Amino acid sequence: MRPATVVVTGASSGIGRALALAYAAPGISLGLVGRDRDRLDAVAAASRAKGAAATVAALDVRDRGGLAAWLAAFDDGAPVDLLIAGAGVMEGRPPGGVLEPADAAHALMETNVLGVLNAVQPLLPRMMARRAGQVALIGSIAGFIPLPDSPSYCASKAAVLTYGLSLRALLARHGVRVSVVCPGYVETPMMLRENGPKPFKMPAEKAAQIIRRGLDRDKAVIAFPFFFALATRINGLLPDGLRRRLSASFRFTVSPRNQSNSKSSA
Repeated sequence: MRPATVVVTGASSGIGRALALAYAAPGISLGLVGRDRDRLDAVAAASRAKGAAATVAALDVRDRGGLAAWLAAFDDGAPVDLLIAGAGVMEGRPPGGVLEPADAAHALMETNVLGVLNAVQPLLPRMMARRAGQVALIGSIAGFIPLPDSPSYCASKAAVLTYGLSLRALLARHGVRVSVVCPGYVETPMMLRENGPKPFKMPAEKAAQIIRRGLDRDKAVIAFPFFFALATRINGLLPDGLRRRLSASFRFTVSPRNQSNSKSSA
């Protein structure tokens, strides 16, 4: 069944924004969560123009109590059919540096890992009681392979992958479906900060359509582009020395958040 009520965290930009607009249609109720109220309002306006009802919540997913209270109130009014935990940040080795900044790495873990738990856990008992619902966790193909230039990001996405697949095994008998989305390079504002090769990059709108098809089919892992995801998975399974040699040419840096460049990455 197609979801009638969809909540998206990280809805103000990137893949989250593209997914919100992909689901926006007459009869659809959207809950849009993000930190930037102005950008959320713009996404809500675009969603309403497509016929959807849209409610915005300017919240940081690290705010466990605030997010839980909003999700409970929203679910009371319109039981959530699909939760997309899409809020995430990117950090890595800065230009001219050797290590990723420690404070940035800690903040990334709080957003990418604890933020996912904060979004998912309040709704799981409700979905289980209804024996219905779907959860999509936005990971990355970076979760398949440890990259030296972004240790915290790779670790966070590996955690999301394992957490999601564990939930899928646990919740299947309770009627709740769980999928982990592992995109490659998608043209998003987050990608603007990465300086390096970006093979097979694609627009966020195309990524959203791939994700939606995968969710409709209840795929456990929605990894794309196919060959890039497959190569990354295989690389991640190789012996350490061989993997490091093969990955030696795939190096990049990540600009600080207050800077941008002319490139794009996901």
